[in-house]
Amino acid sequence: MTVLIDTLKQAPSEGVQRAAELSARYETMTAQEILRDAIRNEFFGDITLSSSFGADSAVLLHMISEIDPGLLVLFLDTDRHFFQTLQYRDELAKRLGLTNLVNLKADAEEAAAEDGKNTLWRTQPDQCCDLRKVRPLNREMEKWGAWISGRKRHQSATRAKLPIVEFDGRHYKVNPLATWNADDIAAYFLAHDLPPHPLVEQGFPSIGCFTCTKPVEQGADARSGRWAGMEKVECGIHNPIYGGDGI
Repeated sequence: MTVLIDTLKQAPSEGVQRAAELSARYETMTAQEILRDAIRNEFFGDITLSSSFGADSAVLLHMISEIDPGLLVLFLDTDRHFFQTLQYRDELAKRLGLTNLVNLKADAEEAAAEDGKNTLWRTQPDQCCDLRKVRPLNREMEKWGAWISGRKRHQSATRAKLPIVEFDGRHYKVNPLATWNADDIAAYFLAHDLPPHPLVEQGFPSIGCFTCTKPVEQGADARSGRWAGMEKVECGIHNPIYGGDGI
């Protein structure tokens, strides 16, 4: 992939500058326009989408289905997802006509060595996420120069200043829904008759593994049910790993 090779040759400062310039241009564009430009122009042939198939995921997936239904969609299968999430993943992919869904899992030997008792989520949650999410995604992302994320500024204090495009020292990350809020999401679901994740009505506005996700109290931070009672607030896949200062 020519674009990926060019990205790898890019100095970190150049990557950060390009991300900042794209962010500034994308601030005045709709999410659909951002996605279309990123997929068809800026990162043509070198971009993928990671999706949790969670509460808000249908929005981005629907947009992708209208732009490029064959775009690679990555799902991090931790073997600890709610069964409702797995059903929703399969039903939504079929309904939207997404033809390139790939499930990523932890390396079996690493999982056996590091979590043979299946208690890592409780004793070392950061390591559990690293094993089951970060490493599998990083291995796949060795093939790509950019990826699309569904993160939004309204979701939590740690995401309040989220740029639309980031650079982590090697990859560009595009956040086309960064400026959206809960009302925008609800309106899009309604306008396009998208099915909700079945756990949303049970008080889960943000959905991860069943071991580490609880319902959220009314009016609380949408992500307060993730790793509830722990200091942990992110799984780690969005942390900079290549020394870039764009995140």
